[in-house]
Amino acid sequence: MAFKIIQDHDACIGCGACAAICPTDWRLEGDKAILVGGKKEGKVFVKVAKDASCNKDAETACPVKCIKVEQTK
Repeated sequence: MAFKIIQDHDACIGCGACAAICPTDWRLEGDKAILVGGKKEGKVFVKVAKDASCNKDAETACPVKCIKVEQTK
């Protein structure tokens, strides 16, 4: 099972909740959070991971809901 982690980088307010909860996949850079290993696809950054791990918690904690975690087929 794999998961797609999606970040709307423009919507990010840089609060740092994701980086605090899931530092292996998120870090703060300037005034925004960066999805470590994410690739830009249009207006979002996307990363495929084998495990949703702490990213589901980061999705829940994000105050502007710019993080989505979806199960892929």
